[in-house]
Amino acid sequence: MWDKFALIVTIIGSLNWGAIGIFQFDIVAWLFGGQAAIVSRIIYAVVALAGIWCISLLFRENALVRQSESVE
Repeated sequence: MWDKFALIVTIIGSLNWGAIGIFQFDIVAWLFGGQAAIVSRIIYAVVALAGIWCISLLFRENALVRQSESVE
Protein backbone atom coordinates (compact mmCIF):
# COMPACT_ATOMS: atom_id res chain seq x y z
CA MET A 1 0.00 0.00 0.00
CA TRP A 2 2.74 2.48 0.97
CA ASP A 3 4.72 1.65 -2.15
CA LYS A 4 1.81 2.51 -4.44
CA PHE A 5 1.01 5.69 -2.50
CA ALA A 6 4.64 6.81 -2.63
CA LEU A 7 4.88 6.03 -6.32
CA ILE A 8 1.70 7.98 -7.14
CA VAL A 9 2.84 11.00 -5.11
CA THR A 10 6.29 10.86 -6.73
CA ILE A 11 4.73 10.76 -10.20
CA ILE A 12 2.52 13.76 -9.36
CA GLY A 13 5.59 15.58 -8.05
CA SER A 14 7.51 14.81 -11.21
CA LEU A 15 4.66 16.20 -13.31
CA ASN A 16 4.83 19.40 -11.27
CA TRP A 17 8.63 19.57 -11.82
CA GLY A 18 8.04 18.99 -15.52
CA ALA A 19 5.61 21.92 -15.60
CA ILE A 20 8.19 24.07 -13.83
CA GLY A 21 10.97 23.04 -16.21
CA ILE A 22 8.99 23.34 -19.44
CA PHE A 23 6.49 26.10 -18.72
CA GLN A 24 8.00 27.86 -15.67
CA PHE A 25 4.69 27.18 -13.92
CA ASP A 26 4.45 25.66 -10.44
CA ILE A 27 1.08 23.91 -10.25
CA VAL A 28 1.27 23.31 -6.48
CA ALA A 29 2.06 26.96 -5.76
CA TRP A 30 -0.70 28.07 -8.12
CA LEU A 31 -3.29 25.81 -6.48
CA PHE A 32 -2.38 26.51 -2.87
CA GLY A 33 -1.35 30.16 -2.70
CA GLY A 34 2.35 30.31 -3.50
CA GLN A 35 5.48 28.37 -2.64
CA ALA A 36 5.65 29.77 0.90
CA ALA A 37 2.06 28.81 1.79
CA ILE A 38 1.89 26.17 4.49
CA VAL A 39 -0.20 23.77 2.36
CA SER A 40 2.30 24.03 -0.50
CA ARG A 41 5.18 23.37 1.84
CA ILE A 42 3.41 20.31 3.27
CA ILE A 43 2.82 18.97 -0.24
CA TYR A 44 6.47 19.57 -1.19
CA ALA A 45 7.54 17.71 1.99
CA VAL A 46 5.19 14.79 1.26
CA VAL A 47 6.57 14.53 -2.29
CA ALA A 48 10.12 14.55 -0.92
CA LEU A 49 9.31 11.81 1.61
CA ALA A 50 7.60 9.76 -1.10
CA GLY A 51 10.70 10.10 -3.28
CA ILE A 52 12.89 8.92 -0.43
CA TRP A 53 10.55 5.96 0.14
CA CYS A 54 10.75 5.10 -3.58
CA ILE A 55 14.52 4.80 -3.31
CA SER A 56 13.89 1.66 -1.28
CA LEU A 57 12.05 0.17 -4.27
CA LEU A 58 15.35 0.03 -6.13
CA PHE A 59 16.89 -2.25 -3.53
CA ARG A 60 13.97 -4.61 -2.89
CA GLU A 61 13.42 -7.89 -4.64
CA ASN A 62 10.20 -7.89 -6.60
CA ALA A 63 7.44 -9.83 -4.81
CA LEU A 64 6.09 -11.13 -8.13
CA VAL A 65 9.47 -12.62 -8.98
CA ARG A 66 9.57 -14.41 -5.61
CA GLN A 67 6.07 -15.80 -6.13
CA SER A 68 6.80 -17.12 -9.61
CA GLU A 69 10.03 -18.75 -8.41
CA SER A 70 8.20 -20.53 -5.59
CA VAL A 71 5.54 -21.85 -7.99
CA GLU A 72 8.12 -23.54 -10.23
